[in-house]
Amino acid sequence: MDKIQLDIIGLQSSQSQSGSFALVLGEREGERRLPIIIGMFEAQAIAIEIEDIIPNRPMTHDLFKSFAHEFKYKVEEIIISDLKEGVFFAKIVCSSDLGNIEIDARPSDAIAIGLRFKAEIYTYEKILSEAGIVLSDDDDIEDLGIREKREEKGITKEKKSGLKDMSLEKLNQMLEKAIEAEDYEKAASLRDEIGRRN
Repeated sequence: MDKIQLDIIGLQSSQSQSGSFALVLGEREGERRLPIIIGMFEAQAIAIEIEDIIPNRPMTHDLFKSFAHEFKYKVEEIIISDLKEGVFFAKIVCSSDLGNIEIDARPSDAIAIGLRFKAEIYTYEKILSEAGIVLSDDDDIEDLGIREKREEKGITKEKKSGLKDMSLEKLNQMLEKAIEAEDYEKAASLRDEIGRRN
């Protein structure tokens, strides 16, 4: 069965389910998108890795990476492997000196772990045919309430203007507090503003 490579297109609060997030994967060589509803903690784990934020203490997915390194396992790829009654299934494909193994996982956990190993994400045609959607332009993505990765994450126009008026010292203090409070979306916004000034 041929695999289709996917990229992370966006991650934002779900419009349909309170407390959940929509993770949107896009077909690398096509127009189809695969939206997956995930939990808040998994969304946070994915977001902090995309944003290159280092938490004060290792998160669960970071622990998995450390554990795998100690036992000489490498995550090769993530496969969104099945869809049953609206529920997605995934596999983490690992390798070591002993050979390859596949570990069953929720897609959100698999992707959070895969990002930490710089692993590629794949799915199969039957899954994209069943659950994929085709969007014609960026406006359609915004209509779904999905934030594109290439946009400045987490900063609305109102927030941007407010951050621009703050001193660099104040921004650094706010960044430190946001990381301590594990508000990684706010921390990413602050880090981006500090980066623009340096």
